[in-house]
Amino acid sequence: MSLNGIRVVEFAGLAPGPFTGLVLAHNGASVIRIDRPSSTTRDLLCAGKRSIALDMKTAGGLRVAKDLVAKADVLIDPFRPGVLEKLGLGPEVFHTSDKREGLNDKLIYARLTGFPRNGAHSTMAGHDINYIALSGILSMLPGTTDKPTFPLNLIADFAGGGLLCANGILLAMIERSRSGRGQVVNVDMVSGSRYISSFPLLSAVSGAWGGQRGTNLLDGGAPFYDVYTCSDGKWMSVGCLEPQFFAQFIGKFNEIMKSDGKQRSWLPSQLTQSTKEDWPKLRKYLEDGFRTHPRDFWTEIFHGTDACAVPVLSPTEAAQFHGSLHPIPHPELSRTSPSPLQDEIKILGPGKHTADILRELRLSEEDMRQLITEGALGKEARELERLKSKL
Repeated sequence: MSLNGIRVVEFAGLAPGPFTGLVLAHNGASVIRIDRPSSTTRDLLCAGKRSIALDMKTAGGLRVAKDLVAKADVLIDPFRPGVLEKLGLGPEVFHTSDKREGLNDKLIYARLTGFPRNGAHSTMAGHDINYIALSGILSMLPGTTDKPTFPLNLIADFAGGGLLCANGILLAMIERSRSGRGQVVNVDMVSGSRYISSFPLLSAVSGAWGGQRGTNLLDGGAPFYDVYTCSDGKWMSVGCLEPQFFAQFIGKFNEIMKSDGKQRSWLPSQLTQSTKEDWPKLRKYLEDGFRTHPRDFWTEIFHGTDACAVPVLSPTEAAQFHGSLHPIPHPELSRTSPSPLQDEIKILGPGKHTADILRELRLSEEDMRQLITEGALGKEARELERLKSKL
């Protein structure tokens, strides 16, 4: 795979950092996650990774963490600004400068924060909804007439955060192949959300996105770009923006409506799409029409056409459709394609590979016992060692 031989140290965090590590692992990188001892995790983005549990408040735990980073190609820092710096694990420790030689000048040091590092919110806690709120894009998203609705935590955490962080790491790797040096990759999810939202944001400030939220083509204003409920409570997506696609869609839809034998005072035509005054009537017509049949009926009607109408699948249905519980790594490369790494959905237990990783660092059994005694591997490991010594 493309990243075979690349060593990554990922400090345990929430969604965006683990996703960055997952993208790298799917493409062949060896990813070690550093967890806190006795911690629990709900992280499902752990395929192909290994875990070591270290208490970095101890000298031994910090020493092992520094040794891991000194031997790594990539570090993923998911903490607020200054956390790793206070521990003595900041980029200045590893990168060579005019003042000192670093421990690992080839290290790509990826820092992933929510708010901009030097902005007014840099010390505050936040989540995806807060980051897209400051980015400007949340104000443009569909919702009710009173307020916009957020799309889970996809925009900031995963697109503007984890994925752009992985992208930045790969760009730094390309540059390193020329210079031989690593660098800091700074990603914040407010700026990342703005970047991936360039099209709507630029459209809004240029005046191309002219109307109020909920009245434009892509924000729920257009009845031919929306989701409709069917008779069985399931949904169909409709996205026939172009006139030729709308013509196919409305032609098929009108055929079904005429076949039920009911008299209607109004039927839309191809010209209805460009007549904005008729959009409310068109929406009501489509809402009522879709409710006359179940989703799978409409799926069959539009399948194989250019009507831009396909079913909304549940997660279970989508897994069956794609033949995998795991979303398949993407993009697909012709020679060095990524691997899903596991078929089952698993959680990686913190510290599961601690002993193996310490041996790879060439620590002796005596060294490991010393770390345990010191508490560097956590209280549980120390208690277990005490019990063994008494036997």
